[in-house]
Amino acid sequence: MKRFAFILLAFSGVFVGCTGRKSTAVAVDQGVLTKSVAAETATVRLTEEFTSEIEPYKENDITPAASGVHIDRILVDVGDRVQAGQLLVTLDPTQYTQARVQLKTVEDDYNRLLPVYEAGGISAQQIQQAKAQLDVQREAVANLKKNIEVRSPISGVVTARNYESGDLFAAQPILHVMQIDPLKVIVNISEQYFPDVRVGMPVDLKVDIFPDKTFAGSVSLIYPALDPATRTFKVEVRVPNADRTLRPGMFARTIFDLGEKQGVMVPDVAIQKQVGSAERYLYVIEGDSVAVRRSVKPGRQVGDRIDVLSGVRPGEQVAVTAFSRLYDGAKVSIKQE
Repeated sequence: MKRFAFILLAFSGVFVGCTGRKSTAVAVDQGVLTKSVAAETATVRLTEEFTSEIEPYKENDITPAASGVHIDRILVDVGDRVQAGQLLVTLDPTQYTQARVQLKTVEDDYNRLLPVYEAGGISAQQIQQAKAQLDVQREAVANLKKNIEVRSPISGVVTARNYESGDLFAAQPILHVMQIDPLKVIVNISEQYFPDVRVGMPVDLKVDIFPDKTFAGSVSLIYPALDPATRTFKVEVRVPNADRTLRPGMFARTIFDLGEKQGVMVPDVAIQKQVGSAERYLYVIEGDSVAVRRSVKPGRQVGDRIDVLSGVRPGEQVAVTAFSRLYDGAKVSIKQE
């Protein structure tokens, strides 16, 4: 009986040993499960947006040439529209009248001395001094006469009035006039676009207070020199404003259409940012299902895709999921849709 029990126990041990060997499994590394999308060639429209401030196309201070004269009348007020050549201010003619009287006296003195000089009664120096005094007085009268009536050099709107009728004009301009039709916007554009911007090209303009409106403008002037500090150049955009909707001082966004190019597009989720730096990268699936980390230079975003300027070629597969588990050289398994 004891022998039978021993044999049974031994048999059981053999069975367990055999069962243990049969249940051993070999683990197979399937890699990181991810989805991939092919980089595609596509036409990219080059539109650039720049922010700036709307300015008057022209502006002028309305100022007499001579100071210390009294203002007779100011014929316009802030907000009034004026035309080029329109009379805006008249000055007190008293000073002009007095200057004319003085001029007459100086002329009489010179005319009296001239025959005396020709007869040899006075020196050349004396007649020259008399002539110089006459010229100074004539210039003073001409300046006063010119400033009795002050006219606007441009068409526009009066935006400031600093005096009242009867005031003594000092240094501050009497009026300020702005031309607001058209207006202009000065834009600083990156140097890479210098060959693409040309005079006359259309420009769209938007302002935040009119979100549903787009205003049409055009390039009127390109500054010839670049700013070496910012690597930008200035462009003047002329914006018609016949209905006076826009105003100087408004914040504006100018949109330039710079043509189109062929780009390499990838989903925007494929491009990752390196923490602590400005580097952008993605994972390209190469060879035998291996993820290769590549630095890329992203360009314009179009919808949910980004134009990659460098770092990936058309047709290459890029990972779009599982970024937290991917690393350079990681084995991957592509998830099928």
